[in-house]
Amino acid sequence: MERSEILATMGELKLYGMKAAFDEIIASAVKRQHEPQRVVGDLLAAEIAEKQARSIKYQITIAKLPLAKDVADFAFDGTPIN
Repeated sequence: MERSEILATMGELKLYGMKAAFDEIIASAVKRQHEPQRVVGDLLAAEIAEKQARSIKYQITIAKLPLAKDVADFAFDGTPIN
């Protein structure tokens, strides 16, 4: 299977983490002569990391939390915290 077909299939399967990391992982595997199991494991780890990052981003969006707020910017007036 050609690279373009592999990337297209990953896109169809919504494996965006694998797709993004594919070239880097394959280049590293060829250079270091990794076993196929190691390559598959690295691709799976990249997919898991991407899904976790996307999940956290979604949860922050749903919670409507500000992305960056320092303690100095927080308004303590009117809060029950001492």
